[in-house]
Amino acid sequence: MTPYRCRARTPVFVLGLLVLSAAPARALQDPLAGLDAYIEAGMRAWNVPGLAIAVVKDDSVIFARGYGVREVGKPDKVDPHTIFAIGSSTKPITAAAVAMLVDAGSIAWDDPATRYLPRLQLSDPYVTRELTVLDLLTHRSGLPRGDLMWIAGEFDREELLHRVRFLEPAWSFRSRFGYQNLMYLAAGEVIPAVTGLSWDEFVRARIFAPLGMSRSSTTIRALEGQTNVAVPHAEIEGTVRPVRWRDAGNVGPAGSVNSSVLDMAQWIRMNLNEGSYRGRALLEPGTVQAMFSPQTVVRREGGWATMAPESRFMAYGIGWFLNDHRGRKVVQHGGNLDGMHALVGMIPDERLGVVILTNLNPHNLTYALMYRIFDAYLGAEPVDWSARMLAARDSLRARQRARAAEAARARAAGTRPSLPLDAYVGRYADRVNGDIVVIREGDSLVLRWGPRQDADLNHWHHDTFEAVWRDPGFLSIFGRSQVTFTLDVRGRVDRVAIPAVGDFERVDDPAT
Repeated sequence: MTPYRCRARTPVFVLGLLVLSAAPARALQDPLAGLDAYIEAGMRAWNVPGLAIAVVKDDSVIFARGYGVREVGKPDKVDPHTIFAIGSSTKPITAAAVAMLVDAGSIAWDDPATRYLPRLQLSDPYVTRELTVLDLLTHRSGLPRGDLMWIAGEFDREELLHRVRFLEPAWSFRSRFGYQNLMYLAAGEVIPAVTGLSWDEFVRARIFAPLGMSRSSTTIRALEGQTNVAVPHAEIEGTVRPVRWRDAGNVGPAGSVNSSVLDMAQWIRMNLNEGSYRGRALLEPGTVQAMFSPQTVVRREGGWATMAPESRFMAYGIGWFLNDHRGRKVVQHGGNLDGMHALVGMIPDERLGVVILTNLNPHNLTYALMYRIFDAYLGAEPVDWSARMLAARDSLRARQRARAAEAARARAAGTRPSLPLDAYVGRYADRVNGDIVVIREGDSLVLRWGPRQDADLNHWHHDTFEAVWRDPGFLSIFGRSQVTFTLDVRGRVDRVAIPAVGDFERVDDPAT
């Protein structure tokens, strides 16, 4: 494969009679030697159909290539111009857009969010009053994710922000890190409140255009008529299958940008140059430094720890995850959307950055490649990060299978639903997530949530059913869900509970 752009990377030294240590000897080599083979082997191991990668060093794009195919079973190859969804790698872009308003003096980080969003209300009046613009961007609101509100429903941005008031806090305000897409939506909505331009328009005019990111967009509608576009894929029951593009426009500032690695490399160049691009300042250097500075501590637990396997600290800045690696500060943000996974990572002190876009979700090959490249430039001993992270993934899957087996053993055999299936048919409502409808199809029940999220309800035991989502992308993210109906004192179905989602109260008359 031929790189898009590559300059000589091996420095010329005038050497005397020196005895070189092992680390300097490695530094004399091309840091990216062997990367092609490592990527291709990693893609096979992780079942990734297509991947594009770009590396930035000292304000130059020194490596940009595509690997694999845009869609399984079809010959079209991925190249550096191929468009992918970048998911939550959008968040630093939103943070930069808000930071531009801070630089202009139009807003301040510590301004109350309600100054610009007077209709924004949280369940706690104190939090509503004290919530700042900075809080919106640093994942410390205390709210749970509430993601199904925007994933499954048809709510627009205004309705999503209205429903935030119904989310009960998961922990105290500013007490800990809690990843929150809806607060990023709120941060993006500060922009039209101040400028009169939508978040989409502002990002196009103030970020994409000056950086020459001509293949980047904020909506899947912009992909109509485009040809070099990756198809999302998910691994479902051991098979990698294409899934539909997720329209994340209703929560756009949190994750709806689509881009290519060459476009995203220009974004990296601007960040590594402390806000300047080709002599033009988009952000003040001090603002970029603040965005790269810790704001909220991130506990090294669960999935967050896999992003930084050898770090001693993790934090969230303003739009960026921060961790240490080999004594250097890493600034990075991943992104996941149905069938797509992205990663943007930088070591600012080395003026080194990498962007990796793939058409499979979820997986950690991107982090393995990032650390492999970082290690090479830092002259560190090579580590097979891909094998290490793959082993961790396989261990997690084994634990998940064990829990599923335990749940199956707890299943009560020989039970039947308390009532005829028609008694469960009806509409159920939740203040946060909207309505779900249970319908009858032949001898089975189907749960309908939003325009496309249908699940077959297979009887599990008693009045609990297993929901098997028909949308492969939805199934790959949320798996199979236990759905339990409850009866009131009259023996009529009055609500349905979906764990980790909520309780839906019946809103039609079960007698009719």
